[in-house]
Amino acid sequence: QVQLVESGGGLVQAGDSLKLSCTASGRTFSTYTMGWFRQAPGKEREFVAAITRSGGSTFYADSLKGRFTVSRDNAKNTAYLQMNSLKPEDTAVYYCAADRSFHTIGITIERRYDFWGQGTQVTVSS
Repeated sequence: QVQLVESGGGLVQAGDSLKLSCTASGRTFSTYTMGWFRQAPGKEREFVAAITRSGGSTFYADSLKGRFTVSRDNAKNTAYLQMNSLKPEDTAVYYCAADRSFHTIGITIERRYDFWGQGTQVTVSS
């Protein structure tokens, strides 16, 4: 079991940057693939980014490549999502998720992930 807590959300203006953090409990953080998802009002939750256990590989939603960067610090039990050039359409609740699979098959798929944080709200004003 792992518990995930997101932080760093808030209200920003279009063009601003924001860095989200996801801190995990326990001493096995490095054994989890970490994913970021988001859910905008009235829409389904969608994949944002993911990073493998060692941080050696990263994956992004095509529409977000170049603006968002996922990273992790296993010594701090924390994953990050750096978001640049934010747009109003990035407004959503952002969730981090953890999965123990060592492969990358389905890494963009929500149901792969076993553990989820409570989410943090990001609001981008125009």
